[in-house]
Amino acid sequence: MANRVKLTICGTEYIITTDESTYYMEELARRVEKEMKDLLASPRVSTTMAAVLAALTYADHAQKAIDAADNLREQMKGYLDDNARGRAISDAASKEAAQLRHEVALLRQKVALLEKKA
Repeated sequence: MANRVKLTICGTEYIITTDESTYYMEELARRVEKEMKDLLASPRVSTTMAAVLAALTYADHAQKAIDAADNLREQMKGYLDDNARGRAISDAASKEAAQLRHEVALLRQKVALLEKKA
């Protein structure tokens, strides 16, 4: 359900329609305003420049987060692949061990028969 949220950033009001909570949007607005005010501390920076620089800062953070998430997904895929290989090796070893136990049991039966005949 879409919410209409009124936000004020650097003295300008914005009405935002969003599926996010009012609290979440207000927190984002506070962060953007802080970033812009920090940039506006320089007399050579206009409000538009501060907005663009803040946008670039957040775009940089977002891209780095995306790259980190992609890297983690690749690592997890590698771990899952390693786990699958390990499980296949373990399953094959278990089957071989079962087969060897069966062969040992057969050989013991043969030895027991040979001892009875002897």
